Amino acid sequence: MWFFRVLRCVSWNKQQGFISCGGEEGLLRVLKLETQTDDSRLKGLAAPSNLSMNQTLEGHSGESVQVVTWNEQYEKLTTSDQNGLIIVWMLYKGAWYEEMINNRNKSVVRSMSWNADGQKICIVYEDGAVIVGSVDGNRIWGKELKGSQLAHVAWSPDSKILLFGMANGEVHIYDNQGNFIVKMTISCLSGATGAVSIAGIHWYAGAGGYVEPDCPCLAICFDNGCCQIMRYENDEQPVYFDTLMNVISIQWNHCGSVLAVAGSLRAANMEKELNVVQFYTPFGEHLRTLKVPGKHMSGISWEGGGLRIALAVDSYIYFANIRPDYKWGYCCSTVVYAYTKPEQQEYCVVFWDTKNNEKFVKTVKSLMSITTCGDFCILASKADEMQPQFILMLCNSIGTPLDSKYIDIDPLFVTMTRTHVIAASKEAFYLWQYRVAKKLTALEINQVTRTRKGGRERFYHIDSSPSGASDEGSDYSKAFAVRYRSLQRLWLQARESGIIHKYSLPNVTLIQKYSSNNRAHYLSINCNSSRLAIIDISGLLTLLELEVRSATDEETGNKAAGDLSKFERKDVWDMKWANDNPDLFATMEKTRMYVFRNLDPEEPIQTSGYICNFEDLEIKSVLLDEIMKDPERPNKDNLINFEIRSLRDSRALIEKVGIKDASQFIKDNPHPRLWHLLAEAALQKLDLKTAEEAFVRCKDYPGIQFVKRLANLQSEPMKQADVAAYFGKFEEAESMYLQMDRRDLAINLRIKLGDWFKVQQLLKSGSGDCDDALLQQAYNGIGDYYADRQKWGEAVRSYRMGRNQERLADCYYRLEDYDSLEQLAADLPENHKLLAEIGQMFVTVGMCEQAVKAYLKCNQPKAAVDTCVHLNQWNKAVELARAHNMKEIKSILSKRASHLLEENKTLEAVELYRKAHHFLDAAKLMFKIADEETKKMSRPLRVKKLYVLAALLVEDYHDQVKASQQSKAKGKKSEATFTLTGLLEEDALSPESRIIDSAWRGAEAYHFFLLAQRQLHAGYAENAMRTALHLREYEDVIPAVEIYSLLALCSAANRAFGTCSKAFIKLESLDSLSPEQQQLYEDLALQIFTKHPPKDSRMMEATRLSEGSEEKLPTCIVTGRPIQEYQFWVCGVCKHCALEHEIRKYSCCPLCHSTVA
Repeated sequence: MWFFRVLRCVSWNKQQGFISCGGEEGLLRVLKLETQTDDSRLKGLAAPSNLSMNQTLEGHSGESVQVVTWNEQYEKLTTSDQNGLIIVWMLYKGAWYEEMINNRNKSVVRSMSWNADGQKICIVYEDGAVIVGSVDGNRIWGKELKGSQLAHVAWSPDSKILLFGMANGEVHIYDNQGNFIVKMTISCLSGATGAVSIAGIHWYAGAGGYVEPDCPCLAICFDNGCCQIMRYENDEQPVYFDTLMNVISIQWNHCGSVLAVAGSLRAANMEKELNVVQFYTPFGEHLRTLKVPGKHMSGISWEGGGLRIALAVDSYIYFANIRPDYKWGYCCSTVVYAYTKPEQQEYCVVFWDTKNNEKFVKTVKSLMSITTCGDFCILASKADEMQPQFILMLCNSIGTPLDSKYIDIDPLFVTMTRTHVIAASKEAFYLWQYRVAKKLTALEINQVTRTRKGGRERFYHIDSSPSGASDEGSDYSKAFAVRYRSLQRLWLQARESGIIHKYSLPNVTLIQKYSSNNRAHYLSINCNSSRLAIIDISGLLTLLELEVRSATDEETGNKAAGDLSKFERKDVWDMKWANDNPDLFATMEKTRMYVFRNLDPEEPIQTSGYICNFEDLEIKSVLLDEIMKDPERPNKDNLINFEIRSLRDSRALIEKVGIKDASQFIKDNPHPRLWHLLAEAALQKLDLKTAEEAFVRCKDYPGIQFVKRLANLQSEPMKQADVAAYFGKFEEAESMYLQMDRRDLAINLRIKLGDWFKVQQLLKSGSGDCDDALLQQAYNGIGDYYADRQKWGEAVRSYRMGRNQERLADCYYRLEDYDSLEQLAADLPENHKLLAEIGQMFVTVGMCEQAVKAYLKCNQPKAAVDTCVHLNQWNKAVELARAHNMKEIKSILSKRASHLLEENKTLEAVELYRKAHHFLDAAKLMFKIADEETKKMSRPLRVKKLYVLAALLVEDYHDQVKASQQSKAKGKKSEATFTLTGLLEEDALSPESRIIDSAWRGAEAYHFFLLAQRQLHAGYAENAMRTALHLREYEDVIPAVEIYSLLALCSAANRAFGTCSKAFIKLESLDSLSPEQQQLYEDLALQIFTKHPPKDSRMMEATRLSEGSEEKLPTCIVTGRPIQEYQFWVCGVCKHCALEHEIRKYSCCPLCHSTVA
């Protein structure tokens, strides 16, 4: 774009897309490029288009505009001229107007910079004056840096630091209030001679994310070409390099991944300097060089998306397209690409299945590259920031990791075949022979596991010669890209010096060396390994002959292997050989795609797509620029297929001229895709002879068979219908069949297609009776359709119509409709094979009763018993075992109990016996647990509960014996006889008689033990003493020391010191106490009875009566007192007594906790 005056500066608004440029004589313009057309082929073009805005801003009155900068957050433009006049422009109703003007009238403005959020602007003047203002025009602070000449200013991303670039090349660090901090160390100038000045300072704010964590983002470049990139302002290990050029300006792209350095090249053998733009990574690695026409370059600015760059040269603005080196690949109809988010450090790797439009996302930390081949891809990444190791991860087309390797070399370049992965650093390369288990037999898998690592993984130095010959030269490999032939036995490697090594696989033997005049950036071999395509770092494409071609080879003649072809193409950024033709390839040049056949180009196609695949005369490309605008939602519109000229011409000849002429053209330009196209056209016109010949040429055996089948048909409409079905025109074919009154053929067509909905419709639409079996098959097919999509409700309705009981049961199970599943089991006839499966379904959800019914109905009682055992329903298991005379249930029960006891799961064993109605065995275990807890001195309440549970199990045993006798007698004997018989059976169990007779003794003991303590704490000392006196009968349950200690305490509280004295006498005589403990009791007794005589203050009448009576009175379990009344309450469970007026206060029995009737 040309202007009348020389340009001094240019700036591109990253968010809104406005371009401002300033120049001499007050030139100031704001431009805006049009958005792209909706045409899918032109979509995503990075090429400049027409202007949607071109406004001249007048306000600087003839003075040279030297600085322009954007406030993107508030849509403001700030400009300054050589007299120091500053104007802030605002956008109003689609045009730019002056908003504020400031003129210091003392010095010229050298640099202006808005902070990251657009709230503040820092303006530096040549005389050392600094002004920081707000977005609304208010001055925040100002400062005069005496004795300093300022040239540049930059904000830190967090707006806490200001960098001031001085005219003498120094960089000073200040805080955001203008306080000096420190002078920056410039490492890149060490050893530099002469005066230097700063060409540019740019601190990337991180708005578009970072290439990797802790990535360098502060770039400082000097006019002598030295450049320094730092992670932060005090970085002690910066990245620095020499660009070998006179630098004018620098700028980061939108995501901080590429630094553009603009200037002129200092070439000794050139009469004039050459304007160039060098592109570097944040780590100082050179990417590409862009040559720019013109005399003097004055400014550079990136577009917001990073796809274009604007260059101010003389009186022109040049727009250059930037083709980003995305991390991407294409395998098995899947586009694999990676992107970053500003809020996260990891890369998001998307596996986009373009056929089904499905995507799978995985995150990878420190991703370096993506390489694809066949059905697999390799993700290369850094293993850890602290350790210099790297990972090669082998994934399939949906991102599932299949294998991985840790390597010690930096995989700067990675390539792969269907059997090998090769990774290379600058000095060495690594070979990995990978294998995927799913394609191997069991024997081969065992062989893989036994293979030595050395056979599958090998490292080589770049200067080593695997063939044994000495390798000349010691320079490092800086360009390494590989392409494989179809036999997977060849790969090439290019070095910085231009030497190309040719190796064989899998032995890695150096076969040959070739020389090239350029430094290669990309290599690609054609499908028969006869030619090598080389793209150098400047975008120049050349071809290299790898094999001697005979004189009959098309257009190339006889050339010696290694000779460079005269073929050259400039500005190439991507190319792809055809997979099925060694003389066919496609290139991307600027925004055009060229297809070459025998080095002759076809007419170009305008596109900016990246080439995915070139096969069958069709090129598939993907618009990665468009995808990266919204990488989380890839659209199929961003995939474009291009047909090359021969395919287009053949199709045009067939449509417009005829099959005969088209056949001759295809014979002259043979290709399987063209023959297939001719065969299809001949079929449509029922030219069976031509169709058969074409199918033979393209080796389509099914097509040949189809033509022969058509020849045997007599009816022309039948042939036309079959042809329509062959071409996928199923609606048309069905209509033809119906017109011929061949509904059976239409139904068969739909059955082959699996379109059961249409089959059902055709069966019902017929005039006669339809085939019931076929209709049921259709319903089942519809049910399968819904089941595959997990629409179980619709599937149930279809399976019910199709009477498919097996699939119906599965749907009920998945719907958790167990009532319907139970009803289905009830409706099935006995011994139906589905009953066992339904029983297993019930088992998996713990429905024991329904599972047992199903198993019994199919005559599998053992499975029913096993189900009860599995679900811990032992009572049901015992009943079934007895009913079906299965004796092994007792052994299973005993084994299970023994196993639980070995694992110290006694309570689980008790529960097992209880559920199996072995109450006496459960009671014995429960008494054992209670006795162990007593010895452990556990809490009395816990011990009482254990004894109560044990006693309740004994009561259940009593009821079981009684019920057993009643069932045996069958009503012929009296109840007394039943009871007597039960007692006799219990007496027969002599070892268990103690447990049966005194089942409640332990519970009674701890009940009264707890009752006495509660009464004592409640202040009823007399009642507590009486209850404690009752405890003397339970010395076999509760330790005597506990009983008499409690009795002594209660009697002392009741001032019955005679009883207390007797308790102390008993304690002092206990053998279980040590002499020291007995002495303590004697000392305590001495202290008590020296103050109180050992006499009871009053006698308890109830005690005298109980001692003088011949028979023992029952004890009230509520108060602990003897019951002297003739009427009292008796518990129906534990058979213990209580006074009627006392038990009314309780809803449960105080001893066994059963409900009070």
